[in-house]
Amino acid sequence: MISQLFFLLLTSVAIYVFAKNLAKIRRNILLGKDIQLNDNKAKRWQTMIKVAFGQSKMAVRPVPFILHLIVYVGFVLINIEVLEILIDGLFGTHRVLSFLGPVYHMAIGFFEILAFGVLVACILFLARRYILKIARFQSPELSGKPNKDAATILLVEIILMAALLTMNAADQLLQSRGAEHYINAGAFPISSWLAAPLFVSFNNDTLVLIERASWWFHIIGIFAFMNYLPFSKHFHIIMAFPNTFYSNLKAKGELNNMASVTQEVKLMLDPTTSTPEGYAPPTSFGVKDVQDLTWKNLLDAYTCTECGRCTSSCPQNITGKLLSPRKIVMDVRDRLEEVGKNIDANNGSFADDGKNLHSYISEEELWACNTCNACVEACPININPMEIIVEMRRYKVMEQSSAPTSLNNMFNNLENNQAPWQFSPMDRANWTLEG
Repeated sequence: MISQLFFLLLTSVAIYVFAKNLAKIRRNILLGKDIQLNDNKAKRWQTMIKVAFGQSKMAVRPVPFILHLIVYVGFVLINIEVLEILIDGLFGTHRVLSFLGPVYHMAIGFFEILAFGVLVACILFLARRYILKIARFQSPELSGKPNKDAATILLVEIILMAALLTMNAADQLLQSRGAEHYINAGAFPISSWLAAPLFVSFNNDTLVLIERASWWFHIIGIFAFMNYLPFSKHFHIIMAFPNTFYSNLKAKGELNNMASVTQEVKLMLDPTTSTPEGYAPPTSFGVKDVQDLTWKNLLDAYTCTECGRCTSSCPQNITGKLLSPRKIVMDVRDRLEEVGKNIDANNGSFADDGKNLHSYISEEELWACNTCNACVEACPININPMEIIVEMRRYKVMEQSSAPTSLNNMFNNLENNQAPWQFSPMDRANWTLEG
């Protein structure tokens, strides 16, 4: 009973802390401007199923796709066994779902194969990152915490899978010896081959200790992993689903229109136009800080996997420019976290800290982008770095009159000549004249 009460307390604390962190992230996301993305629900469900569940955009790179698929399927299905562990922990039972008979037998065997596959896939992911040193994992923005985060998650998954297989190996030996409380249930194709031979000489008391220690280590590790997720790039295992559901369904080349500017232009061109009820003139344009982005942009930031497919597909990055779309999204998340902590420290209100999103992202990065949408196309979970860049550019141009000289020349020509070229409108048709 003491064990069950401790397990109940542990589970309650883990769920409470996780829910509290989720609430903070939700608060941070809703700091963004409102945007309506609830149209065409059938298309949205289809996109989520195809991109998040089906991982359709991962398949363009077969090796990481296969490895990721193993980890993904393993994460989803092995959690069914975690459900059994939760029930056993709360009610003091052991393999409570064994009443399913042959189905349970096959399921445990399949979970073991998946667990071994996840273990091997994570080892290969570590090798790709730290031994083969794949180029997209060596970018400057990944130095420090992001690099440690990736290694931490992969190592934790390896340890958790090893603990599961160790638990099953000891359980299988205890079952074969007819030990009390260890009913014959489940198939153990991996642990009986990989771990059980190491334990076969141990007595029952030692095996029970190994099995119980592995059981507790596995479930505590899962609770710790769950509460680490909100602070990790691996939060995408949760956020990928809402993020793909709220994907931008417009054509990728279509830029967002600034409704406030459109209304102002209409009022200037036709003074007789009546002002819409409740209309207030815009006080700012573009994006200065994270609060000026939409909640979908902020959802993107929390969903980023830092995989670098966007950056490795960016023609500007490939040709040596400073721009890295991955860094843009990571910078948004870092600034949003900073703003969230500021709000927490000031009793729910934001105190100006003298910084904004432009403190993280330089003009050189912003103006390097050629708006080709390669990053948007490459992202496996439909994140849109280009939209952030365009809105930050709008702030630079419309609020600070700051743009490269070539663009300023074009703006002047548009204003004076109604065309990008430095020719009078009266001379436009001169090319038709015979020489």
